[in-house]
Amino acid sequence: MGEGPGGERNFPPGGGGGGGPPPPPPEEYEDFLYMVIKGISLNREKNFCLQYEQISILLLANYVVTFKEKADDTFDPIYNHLQNRTAYGRLAGITLSSDTIVDEYFVVEDSLDDVIDPLEDDILFNSSKEMLQTVQQIRRGLISMKRNISPLRELLATIQRIDTPLLQEKTLRYYGDVYDHVLRVTDSLESYRERISAMHDIYLSSISNKLNETMKVLTIFASIFIPLTFIAGIYGMNFEYMPELKWRWAYPAIWVIFITISLGLLYYFKKKKWL
Repeated sequence: MGEGPGGERNFPPGGGGGGGPPPPPPEEYEDFLYMVIKGISLNREKNFCLQYEQISILLLANYVVTFKEKADDTFDPIYNHLQNRTAYGRLAGITLSSDTIVDEYFVVEDSLDDVIDPLEDDILFNSSKEMLQTVQQIRRGLISMKRNISPLRELLATIQRIDTPLLQEKTLRYYGDVYDHVLRVTDSLESYRERISAMHDIYLSSISNKLNETMKVLTIFASIFIPLTFIAGIYGMNFEYMPELKWRWAYPAIWVIFITISLGLLYYFKKKKWL
């Protein structure tokens, strides 16, 4: 257990958070205030794989205590900020803790552009099953992010309405800024979800167009071979009296008819712009 400057302590207990349920509303007690915020980070070794952890913030009269599920550098900016002796420790601790967590949401969103932009360029012409799986993974990630971030708006709004001596008016103004940041994040998530939905529709349209092109080629081949099969079927019958069967040039003549019909149909399809 270590104590950071400005009276902020960071406890890294074990355990995993996962996406899980959204955080509960803040709990107000006589001498302290307790709240839970979902921390979201991006596993850069995998393609948009989100990692969640539950971050608990305990506000006392002179201290801000944070409980994290894993030890990392999330709160390093807070420690650096609190090195300034003129900063009001508890005020900076409580506001910067929540603001730093929300800033991580922006980092995750910024990485979305690096993933989505190449997909948008390739999905129309190089769509594949793997690309669809990536789109679906991002779609699920955005839904999970919104489910965990949206309750934070109500949590911050509730904090601003709480009548407690632990929160001064100056502190509440900072929470208003954090609330605005959360609104920006949720608005951006909606924008990304619309882009992903559009990409999903484009993928389905692309697959449908490819299927239509394949069916068109198969239909053209079938249209060419139908008359050829008809003629071959007539002369494949085992009737004794068929004058053409005893004609010397019957076989070459049939090939000439076959080629003429095939070229004629190809020219007709080309003229109709079916090819």
